[in-house]
Amino acid sequence: MADSTLLVPELNEAETMGTETTPFEELLLQASKELQQAQTSRPESTQIQPQPGFCIKTNSSEGKVFINICHSPSIPPPADLTEDELLQMLEEDQAGFRIPMSLGEPHAELDAKGQGCTAYDVAVNSDFYRRMQNSDFLRELVITIAREGLEDKYSLRLNPEWRVLKNRPFLGAISQQNIRSQQRPRIQELGNLYTPDSPTPEDRPEKPHLNLWLEAPDLLLAEIDLPRLDGALGLSLEIGENRLVMTGPQQLYHLDAYIPLRINGDESKAAFHRKRKQLMVAMPLLAPS
Repeated sequence: MADSTLLVPELNEAETMGTETTPFEELLLQASKELQQAQTSRPESTQIQPQPGFCIKTNSSEGKVFINICHSPSIPPPADLTEDELLQMLEEDQAGFRIPMSLGEPHAELDAKGQGCTAYDVAVNSDFYRRMQNSDFLRELVITIAREGLEDKYSLRLNPEWRVLKNRPFLGAISQQNIRSQQRPRIQELGNLYTPDSPTPEDRPEKPHLNLWLEAPDLLLAEIDLPRLDGALGLSLEIGENRLVMTGPQQLYHLDAYIPLRINGDESKAAFHRKRKQLMVAMPLLAPS
């Protein structure tokens, strides 16, 4: 996560990357301002009231567990990928797809038989929820990610078997939740977007880690980890409609990433973060064709 107290002074020292095709110095300063505003303009948290969707039943070593899958328009949606694009991405293991969720606190409830149980409320974006209702694939993906998120957050070990309750959209009372809005909205977080065909020899360029997220519906931001560099001197960056190509000085790094979104390369900007040794890129998105 970007810490705004650290990010601002370093971005003010953004370095230029040359002037082969665009006036990078001006673009970097503008990118610095946009990235700074993205981190500092939000209130710390926003309170939401999730709406009921459906409920799944499973169990843990402590007893019955119910997970209320809810929705709220205040939660950002994932990147708008088709099921085929998403399935291909997952099968090729090119990226880790993330769906933003709000994981509520556990609350004690009584099941239909009057026995004690534990319920959790998990909220996703409302538009994405409606899309999920017509897709078994997306519904199972959301349930899988929700279960993994709860296990990680609350140190649970849930039974891998579960079932959706019929005619019961939720169990117990769905409480309000606070979502941290100062944290960047990780709608789509991608790991390494290259496909390694074979182990990289030491004398070949290293393929750096690339992290992407949608800061807004029309703005994609990126961080490229470059721990072997102290500045932007010698870096080459090319951005096409759905491709990002970066080459480091002395062939230290090379990244050729396909991005399943339409990028406005002419308006894209980049800034090198000295302390974090990262190249930060702001890429406006074009409207879907």
